[in-house]
Amino acid sequence: MGRRRDTAGAGRTPTGMSWAETFRTAWDAVRSHRLRSLLTMLGIVIGIASVILTVGLGQGAQDQVKSQISALGSNLLIISPGSSTDSSGIRGGFGSASTLTLQDADAIADDEAAPDVKGVAPVTSSNAQLDTSTTNWTTSLVGATTSWPDVRQRDLSSGRFFTSQEVSQGAKVVVLGSDTASELFSGPTNPVGQSVSVGGTQLTVIGVLASSGSSSSGSTEDDTAVTPISTAKALTGSSSSSVSTIYVEASSEDGLSAAYQEINALLLNLHDVSAADADFTILSQDSLVETANATNETLTVLLGGIAAISLLVGGIGVMNIMLVSVTERIREIGLRKALGATPSVIRNQFLVEASLLGLAGGVVGIIIASLGAWGLPDLIDQPVSLSPVATAAALATSLALGIGFGVYPATRAARLTPIDALRSE
Repeated sequence: MGRRRDTAGAGRTPTGMSWAETFRTAWDAVRSHRLRSLLTMLGIVIGIASVILTVGLGQGAQDQVKSQISALGSNLLIISPGSSTDSSGIRGGFGSASTLTLQDADAIADDEAAPDVKGVAPVTSSNAQLDTSTTNWTTSLVGATTSWPDVRQRDLSSGRFFTSQEVSQGAKVVVLGSDTASELFSGPTNPVGQSVSVGGTQLTVIGVLASSGSSSSGSTEDDTAVTPISTAKALTGSSSSSVSTIYVEASSEDGLSAAYQEINALLLNLHDVSAADADFTILSQDSLVETANATNETLTVLLGGIAAISLLVGGIGVMNIMLVSVTERIREIGLRKALGATPSVIRNQFLVEASLLGLAGGVVGIIIASLGAWGLPDLIDQPVSLSPVATAAALATSLALGIGFGVYPATRAARLTPIDALRSE
């Protein structure tokens, strides 16, 4: 006669109680104290929501920085003048001197001197008030050459850009950014062909730039007015050949480093200075991204650390309530042990209760974070990018907090002897 297969223990834990029964018992215990369970989860809810939103804000800021810098132009190098020193020996910041000239830009554009350079766009920059017959607007007045739209990768939504002949003649023409055009010419008025006045000089609008959809250094790239560099110098009363910035487009992304080295060596030789005394700086997109991301990452870690304190407080709250629960149910624990429940059965039940509190807090925290990511951008004008990895990690953390801070109460309950538990009041 064959041996009968024992199926009574199928689906049960090694302690003789099925996991389904353990979860059901734990759920009943949590549900029977709804308000207390909700308050216990509150710390975890706040911590999880804070961590997710902090990471989301940091990721959103990094994405925004990449978008802004990409809008400056592809494979772009930005050459700025060095710092100035006044009579008292006080140095200004980089860009405060006039150490870059049109001759420097012409030398960089030489294919033999810098073969990895595709385009060069020297510019002057100043603030100016543009006036029409009905309104006025203060914006950034940029003096540029015909290569500017190609190097900066800017398109026109209407009209045209100025020509080489207009640059050489100092023609009184201007190309407006989309924001500037909308501020000066509202309604159905077509800006192209209209006139604007800068310091009493009439300029004819010949084109409007398409929106770049981004900003840089706090000022939008769409709020600008671009004129021939000769015209800009005449408007500002400058007769020197100095420029405020030289934008350089490398031949390719792989050639960006080579172009950097060529330009650096060329300018050091032209200015007759050593690398230690260089009177200019060259920035690439990579360096700008790295600098901005390093700042954002530091702030994200700092804010994330503060938010993590809420998780710690929430975990302590779970442990505290579980200890209270053990004390309240001490006679129940003694009775169950007297009826044959092993320490593992008791320990598993309290661990599952703590895990449910942690997991529920994590789920509610994720829901709140998702709502925050939907509503915050409109309130703070800052994008929030929720990361699936960060969200999953937050959920796992909330579960781990429940288990981790539930170990001690569960172990304490499991170690109670039936006699001592039944004698307690």
